[in-house]
Amino acid sequence: MGEPARLRRLTAEEYLREEATSPVKRELVEGVPYAMAGAGRAHNLIVSNLHYLLYPLARRKGCRLYVADMKLKVGEATFYYPDLMAVCAPPPKDPLYEEAPCLVVEVLSPATEGVDRREKLWRYLSLPSLEGYLLVSARERRVELYRKEGDILHQVAEEGEVPLPCLEGSLPVAEVYAGVELEGQEA
Repeated sequence: MGEPARLRRLTAEEYLREEATSPVKRELVEGVPYAMAGAGRAHNLIVSNLHYLLYPLARRKGCRLYVADMKLKVGEATFYYPDLMAVCAPPPKDPLYEEAPCLVVEVLSPATEGVDRREKLWRYLSLPSLEGYLLVSARERRVELYRKEGDILHQVAEEGEVPLPCLEGSLPVAEVYAGVELEGQEA
């Protein structure tokens, strides 16, 4: 029988140092690194469409828009790679991560949906700068927006437009899914 694997907790500094040279992209959750799986065609096309739609709004407001490869620090020992995030605050001193997004977007896949809806939802909404968290399905036309306005407001759209807090615009649901085939459906 083989030797059991040892779970090694990393500090934020160790994680950032190791991540810079790691051949595998990993998120850090309470000091424990987790390898990230690759994404499918629908997921990637949706992220591309979202970038295309959000970039002009972010630029007009003087915000930075990141796609998939910028880390977001959400705790002392927790870093995620959101699918997209808009940041309008000045950048932190460390160029390896952001920590004050106003909008975070995750595209849901069967492998990540549970984490995106539970763990990430509450961690993202705890960020003082966050005004909106978008969950975009890769299996059906469905965009969900969580907003902080005193209470947490939840809005679901399958058509029409979704208002975007902080970017002062809206997201047309049909354009999010333009050219995307969803599990046997044509977009």
